[in-house]
Amino acid sequence: MTLQSFGVIGLAVMGENLALNVERNGFPITVYNRTAEKTDAFMHTRAQGKNVKAAYTLEEFVASLERPRKILIMVKAGGPVDGVIDQLKPLLQDGDIIIDGGNSLYDDTARRTRDLENTGLTFIGMGVSGGEEGALNGPSLMPGGTKGAYDYLEPILTKISAQVDDGPCVTYIGPGGAGHYVKMVHNGIEYGDMQLIAEAYDLLKTALGLDHKQLHEVFAQWNTTDELNSFLIEITANIFKYIDPDTHQPLVDVIMDAAGQKGTGRWTVQGALELGIAIPTMTAAVNGRIMSAFKQERVAASQILTGPTGKYQGDPQTFINQIRDALYCSKICSYAQGMALLSSASKAFSYNLNLGEIARIWKGGCIIRAGFLDKIKSAFNDNPELPNLLLAPEFRQTILDRQDAWREVLAQSAKLGIPVPAFSASLDYFDSYRRDRLPQNLTQAQRDYFGAHTYERIDKPGAFHTEWTDIDKETLQTSTPQPLQAQDPVDVLHSNIT
Repeated sequence: MTLQSFGVIGLAVMGENLALNVERNGFPITVYNRTAEKTDAFMHTRAQGKNVKAAYTLEEFVASLERPRKILIMVKAGGPVDGVIDQLKPLLQDGDIIIDGGNSLYDDTARRTRDLENTGLTFIGMGVSGGEEGALNGPSLMPGGTKGAYDYLEPILTKISAQVDDGPCVTYIGPGGAGHYVKMVHNGIEYGDMQLIAEAYDLLKTALGLDHKQLHEVFAQWNTTDELNSFLIEITANIFKYIDPDTHQPLVDVIMDAAGQKGTGRWTVQGALELGIAIPTMTAAVNGRIMSAFKQERVAASQILTGPTGKYQGDPQTFINQIRDALYCSKICSYAQGMALLSSASKAFSYNLNLGEIARIWKGGCIIRAGFLDKIKSAFNDNPELPNLLLAPEFRQTILDRQDAWREVLAQSAKLGIPVPAFSASLDYFDSYRRDRLPQNLTQAQRDYFGAHTYERIDKPGAFHTEWTDIDKETLQTSTPQPLQAQDPVDVLHSNIT
């Protein structure tokens, strides 16, 4: 019996498309689905005439594959993945490879890698980005786990991934749960990108009153620029062209303003909190989706809570250009946060991530693919220890040149009562990062006051605690504050502290 090169378990759309992608690139496949009807439907339609075998039991499925067996699982994350693995383990042999291509939590992937390596099997947790079209025609792939398993898979993965000017959009990410961690952060950046674009749309529509044709023109023009050329800007421009056949209105206008989420954005925020990394743009994006879900409450509140409702009074084209600049600056901050989180995770979990290479494999196939990823790749290739993308010369100068426009957009948004939480969070991130002194000295004093948490001083080393209630109340009440003399602000700061 001729054995097949690759096996796929799970024939939902992503599983089907990846299976067809593998077969099209010269690797005969066997497919299996829990329900035989789904397998039959695939074999009689999309797989017809292709080098695809159907299996109706896992025993038959495993027996059809050449060693080392390469098995891609495309089922729902969580318990279903563990269930399939438990069924496969007794049927496999040393060195066989199991690949989880779903959106699994990185902790689960790390556990599965350890467990399977202890049995002589190997495991790859692989992030797959690009949606249904990417799965079929070339996704961005983020495989992590057993390095030896990746070496066997590399000829297949390099062929089925998206191809860009500097190679296939796949690389070995790192051990354990590294692949799914990087995919999780990818999705967090995706949340941020989508929220920022939605806020730009809201400003253009609400503050300027642009109709769907004008919105299409603006986003289509933005997609021609080096700064904003991207998959998400491209599809946004296309969305504004689509007319609903039932109402003859732009379809986007009749879609309920309540966005769903599958959890990866929330996982990113949780992961960042655990590592102590600030990702306010992505957090704002998650909160934006949560707020959108309270549709009925918002409708009721809109009848009671009032605020500004006017239109922008200045030159429309000037404001459009300012929104474009604010969008790009905010986008840089979102990616800076994502890369800082990956850098921290790399150290904490010993992933040894190559941030320049990660930016490279995001250039094609994936949802956040964008022209400016080349600049991010170059920034980290030039300085692999770059602590924050905002410090890279090109991105630093980009924001310095555009920050006046960015601030004007935030000011106008506040005046008009248009919420821009991700724009605001991005600017706050930039302003916090560029400050040499933040007001958390007061926070630390408060913590020491009520909890004896101690504090550090700026003028001498060590940890200090003050009995804050031991105050000479009489002196405090009778002393007359002396006016400050004009002097250097830094001298004022130090004289008041010491």
